[in-house]
Amino acid sequence: MKMQYLLSGVFACALLASRQPALAAPAPEPVIGSVDRFDDSVRDDFFDGMLHGDQTALARGMKTCDEALARNPRYAPAMAWHGNGLLFLSGSSFQAGDIAKGIDLWQRGLAEVNKAVALDPESLQVLIPRGATFLSIAKYSPNPAERHELLQTGVGDYEKVLGLQKAYFSKVGIHARGELLFGLANGWYQLGDREKSRAYLQRIVLELPGSAYATRAADWLQTTDPAALRKKSRAVSCIGCHGD
Repeated sequence: MKMQYLLSGVFACALLASRQPALAAPAPEPVIGSVDRFDDSVRDDFFDGMLHGDQTALARGMKTCDEALARNPRYAPAMAWHGNGLLFLSGSSFQAGDIAKGIDLWQRGLAEVNKAVALDPESLQVLIPRGATFLSIAKYSPNPAERHELLQTGVGDYEKVLGLQKAYFSKVGIHARGELLFGLANGWYQLGDREKSRAYLQRIVLELPGSAYATRAADWLQTTDPAALRKKSRAVSCIGCHGD
Protein backbone atom coordinates (compact mmCIF):
# COMPACT_ATOMS: atom_id res chain seq x y z
CA MET A 1 0.00 0.00 0.00
CA LYS A 2 1.24 3.47 -0.90
CA MET A 3 -0.61 5.24 1.92
CA GLN A 4 2.55 6.27 3.78
CA TYR A 5 4.08 7.99 0.75
CA LEU A 6 0.76 9.46 -0.32
CA LEU A 7 0.08 11.05 3.05
CA SER A 8 3.62 12.42 3.30
CA GLY A 9 3.14 14.61 0.24
CA VAL A 10 -0.53 15.33 0.88
CA PHE A 11 -0.16 16.52 4.43
CA ALA A 12 3.02 18.45 3.74
CA CYS A 13 0.98 20.53 1.29
CA ALA A 14 -1.71 20.98 3.91
CA LEU A 15 0.93 22.26 6.32
CA LEU A 16 1.92 25.04 3.95
CA ALA A 17 -1.60 25.70 2.75
CA SER A 18 -2.65 26.34 6.34
CA ARG A 19 -0.29 29.33 6.53
CA GLN A 20 -2.16 32.59 5.98
CA PRO A 21 -1.25 36.31 5.94
CA ALA A 22 -1.57 38.53 9.00
CA LEU A 23 -5.22 39.36 8.48
CA ALA A 24 -8.25 39.00 10.68
CA ALA A 25 -10.47 36.02 9.88
CA PRO A 26 -14.08 35.48 10.93
CA ALA A 27 -14.63 34.65 14.62
CA PRO A 28 -13.84 32.36 16.37
CA GLU A 29 -10.60 31.98 14.36
CA PRO A 30 -7.73 33.92 16.02
CA VAL A 31 -5.71 36.49 14.10
CA ILE A 32 -4.28 34.70 11.09
CA GLY A 33 -0.57 34.12 11.44
CA SER A 34 -0.51 35.08 15.12
CA VAL A 35 1.80 33.31 17.56
CA ASP A 36 -1.31 31.97 19.32
CA ARG A 37 -2.09 29.57 16.50
CA PHE A 38 -1.49 25.96 17.49
CA ASP A 39 -0.46 24.91 13.99
CA ASP A 40 2.55 27.22 14.16
CA SER A 41 3.87 25.15 17.09
CA VAL A 42 3.69 21.78 15.35
CA ARG A 43 3.79 22.39 11.60
CA ASP A 44 7.56 22.09 11.15
CA ASP A 45 7.74 18.87 13.19
CA PHE A 46 4.95 17.26 11.18
CA PHE A 47 6.46 18.51 7.92
CA ASP A 48 9.90 17.08 8.75
CA GLY A 49 8.41 13.83 10.02
CA MET A 50 6.04 13.17 7.13
CA LEU A 51 7.93 14.57 4.17
CA HIS A 52 11.52 13.92 5.24
CA GLY A 53 11.08 10.78 7.34
CA ASP A 54 12.31 12.36 10.58
CA GLN A 55 10.61 10.06 13.10
CA THR A 56 11.94 12.05 16.05
CA ALA A 57 10.35 15.24 14.72
CA LEU A 58 7.02 13.50 14.09
CA ALA A 59 7.05 12.01 17.59
CA ARG A 60 7.76 15.47 18.99
CA GLY A 61 4.84 16.93 17.06
CA MET A 62 2.51 14.18 18.26
CA LYS A 63 3.70 14.75 21.84
CA THR A 64 2.91 18.46 21.55
CA CYS A 65 -0.60 17.49 20.46
CA ASP A 66 -0.92 15.00 23.31
CA GLU A 67 0.14 17.63 25.83
CA ALA A 68 -2.33 20.17 24.46
CA LEU A 69 -5.13 17.60 24.54
CA ALA A 70 -4.21 16.63 28.12
CA ARG A 71 -4.80 20.26 29.10
CA ASN A 72 -7.99 20.49 27.05
CA PRO A 73 -9.39 17.23 25.59
CA ARG A 74 -11.71 19.26 23.33
CA TYR A 75 -9.03 21.44 21.76
CA ALA A 76 -9.87 20.97 18.08
CA PRO A 77 -6.61 22.14 16.38
CA ALA A 78 -4.48 19.71 18.39
CA MET A 79 -7.00 16.95 17.77
CA ALA A 80 -6.95 17.58 14.01
CA TRP A 81 -3.16 17.45 13.78
CA HIS A 82 -2.97 14.39 16.04
CA GLY A 83 -5.62 12.63 13.95
CA ASN A 84 -3.72 13.31 10.74
CA GLY A 85 -0.60 12.00 12.44
CA LEU A 86 -2.45 8.75 13.16
CA LEU A 87 -3.56 8.55 9.52
CA PHE A 88 0.05 8.91 8.42
CA LEU A 89 1.23 6.28 10.90
CA SER A 90 -1.44 3.90 9.65
CA GLY A 91 0.35 4.00 6.30
CA SER A 92 3.58 2.99 7.98
CA SER A 93 1.82 0.02 9.58
CA PHE A 94 0.29 -1.07 6.29
CA GLN A 95 3.72 -0.80 4.63
CA ALA A 96 5.18 -3.01 7.38
CA GLY A 97 2.46 -5.61 6.86
CA ASP A 98 0.69 -4.98 10.18
CA ILE A 99 -2.79 -4.69 8.72
CA ALA A 100 -4.65 -4.85 12.04
CA LYS A 101 -2.64 -1.99 13.51
CA GLY A 102 -2.96 -0.02 10.27
CA ILE A 103 -6.75 -0.36 10.31
CA ASP A 104 -6.90 0.65 13.98
CA LEU A 105 -4.76 3.76 13.42
CA TRP A 106 -6.75 4.63 10.28
CA GLN A 107 -10.08 4.43 12.07
CA ARG A 108 -8.82 6.37 15.08
CA GLY A 109 -7.32 9.03 12.82
CA LEU A 110 -10.55 9.49 10.88
CA ALA A 111 -12.52 9.69 14.11
CA GLU A 112 -10.20 12.35 15.52
CA VAL A 113 -10.15 14.65 12.50
CA ASN A 114 -13.92 14.35 12.14
CA LYS A 115 -14.44 15.12 15.82
CA ALA A 116 -12.10 18.12 15.56
CA VAL A 117 -14.20 19.63 12.78
CA ALA A 118 -17.38 18.91 14.72
CA LEU A 119 -15.93 20.75 17.74
CA ASP A 120 -14.73 23.79 15.78
CA PRO A 121 -16.45 23.76 12.38
CA GLU A 122 -15.28 27.22 11.28
CA SER A 123 -11.59 26.89 12.10
CA LEU A 124 -9.12 26.96 9.23
CA GLN A 125 -6.77 24.94 11.42
CA VAL A 126 -9.08 21.93 11.31
CA LEU A 127 -10.88 22.36 7.98
CA ILE A 128 -7.79 22.68 5.77
CA PRO A 129 -5.90 19.59 7.02
CA ARG A 130 -9.00 17.37 6.86
CA GLY A 131 -10.04 18.67 3.45
CA ALA A 132 -6.55 18.28 1.95
CA THR A 133 -6.15 14.77 3.27
CA PHE A 134 -9.61 13.49 2.37
CA LEU A 135 -9.51 14.88 -1.18
CA SER A 136 -6.16 13.24 -1.82
CA ILE A 137 -6.73 9.82 -0.24
CA ALA A 138 -10.25 9.37 -1.64
CA LYS A 139 -9.06 8.44 -5.11
CA TYR A 140 -7.14 5.48 -3.67
CA SER A 141 -10.04 3.98 -1.74
CA PRO A 142 -11.24 0.67 -3.25
CA ASN A 143 -14.67 1.21 -1.66
CA PRO A 144 -16.85 3.41 -3.92
CA ALA A 145 -19.11 4.49 -1.05
CA GLU A 146 -16.17 5.47 1.16
CA ARG A 147 -14.48 7.21 -1.76
CA HIS A 148 -17.59 9.28 -2.46
CA GLU A 149 -17.99 10.20 1.21
CA LEU A 150 -14.36 11.28 1.53
CA LEU A 151 -14.66 13.40 -1.62
CA GLN A 152 -17.87 15.04 -0.47
CA THR A 153 -16.40 15.84 2.94
CA GLY A 154 -13.17 17.19 1.47
CA VAL A 155 -14.97 19.37 -1.06
CA GLY A 156 -17.30 20.61 1.66
CA ASP A 157 -14.34 21.56 3.86
CA TYR A 158 -12.64 23.46 1.03
CA GLU A 159 -15.85 25.25 0.04
CA LYS A 160 -16.25 26.37 3.64
CA VAL A 161 -12.64 27.56 3.82
CA LEU A 162 -13.16 29.54 0.63
CA GLY A 163 -16.23 31.16 2.15
CA LEU A 164 -14.43 32.00 5.40
CA GLN A 165 -11.57 33.58 3.45
CA LYS A 166 -13.76 35.45 0.98
CA ALA A 167 -13.06 38.92 2.37
CA TYR A 168 -9.28 38.56 2.07
CA PHE A 169 -8.74 35.65 -0.30
CA SER A 170 -6.94 37.78 -2.88
CA LYS A 171 -4.23 38.52 -0.29
CA VAL A 172 -3.63 34.87 0.62
CA GLY A 173 -0.40 33.37 -0.76
CA ILE A 174 -0.31 31.79 -4.21
CA HIS A 175 0.38 28.32 -2.84
CA ALA A 176 -2.58 28.40 -0.46
CA ARG A 177 -4.97 29.82 -3.08
CA GLY A 178 -3.77 27.45 -5.77
CA GLU A 179 -4.06 24.36 -3.59
CA LEU A 180 -7.54 25.34 -2.42
CA LEU A 181 -8.93 26.18 -5.86
CA PHE A 182 -7.27 23.22 -7.57
CA GLY A 183 -8.45 20.92 -4.80
CA LEU A 184 -12.00 22.10 -5.47
CA ALA A 185 -11.63 21.70 -9.24
CA ASN A 186 -10.26 18.19 -8.81
CA GLY A 187 -12.78 17.24 -6.13
CA TRP A 188 -15.81 18.37 -8.13
CA TYR A 189 -14.42 16.60 -11.21
CA GLN A 190 -14.15 13.33 -9.31
CA LEU A 191 -17.67 13.82 -7.95
CA GLY A 192 -18.90 14.13 -11.53
CA ASP A 193 -19.74 17.84 -11.60
CA ARG A 194 -17.78 18.97 -14.65
CA GLU A 195 -19.39 22.43 -14.67
CA LYS A 196 -18.21 23.31 -11.17
CA SER A 197 -14.80 21.84 -11.90
CA ARG A 198 -14.36 24.00 -15.01
CA ALA A 199 -15.53 27.08 -13.13
CA TYR A 200 -12.72 26.67 -10.60
CA LEU A 201 -10.16 25.97 -13.32
CA GLN A 202 -11.21 29.16 -15.09
CA ARG A 203 -10.93 31.05 -11.82
CA ILE A 204 -7.37 29.78 -11.34
CA VAL A 205 -6.37 30.99 -14.81
CA LEU A 206 -7.94 34.38 -14.11
CA GLU A 207 -6.74 34.94 -10.54
CA LEU A 208 -3.31 33.26 -10.59
CA PRO A 209 -1.84 34.29 -13.97
CA GLY A 210 1.71 33.18 -14.61
CA SER A 211 1.67 30.58 -11.83
CA ALA A 212 2.16 26.83 -12.11
CA TYR A 213 -1.47 26.49 -11.06
CA ALA A 214 -2.66 28.59 -14.00
CA THR A 215 -0.55 26.51 -16.39
CA ARG A 216 -2.01 23.27 -15.06
CA ALA A 217 -5.55 24.64 -15.05
CA ALA A 218 -5.21 25.75 -18.67
CA ASP A 219 -3.95 22.28 -19.56
CA TRP A 220 -7.00 20.71 -17.93
CA LEU A 221 -9.35 23.12 -19.71
CA GLN A 222 -7.82 22.28 -23.06
CA THR A 223 -7.94 18.49 -22.52
CA THR A 224 -11.04 16.87 -24.02
CA ASP A 225 -10.03 13.21 -23.72
CA PRO A 226 -11.95 11.75 -20.72
CA ALA A 227 -9.28 9.10 -20.09
CA ALA A 228 -6.57 11.77 -19.98
CA LEU A 229 -8.62 13.86 -17.56
CA ARG A 230 -9.18 10.87 -15.30
CA LYS A 231 -5.43 10.28 -15.27
CA LYS A 232 -4.78 13.93 -14.40
CA SER A 233 -7.35 13.82 -11.59
CA ARG A 234 -5.53 10.90 -9.99
CA ALA A 235 -2.36 12.96 -9.58
CA VAL A 236 -1.68 14.53 -6.18
CA SER A 237 -2.59 18.17 -6.64
CA CYS A 238 0.21 19.88 -4.73
CA ILE A 239 2.50 21.82 -7.07
CA GLY A 240 5.67 22.20 -5.07
CA CYS A 241 5.87 23.36 -1.47
CA HIS A 242 7.30 26.78 -2.09
CA GLY A 243 5.38 28.60 0.65
CA ASP A 244 4.30 31.59 -1.45
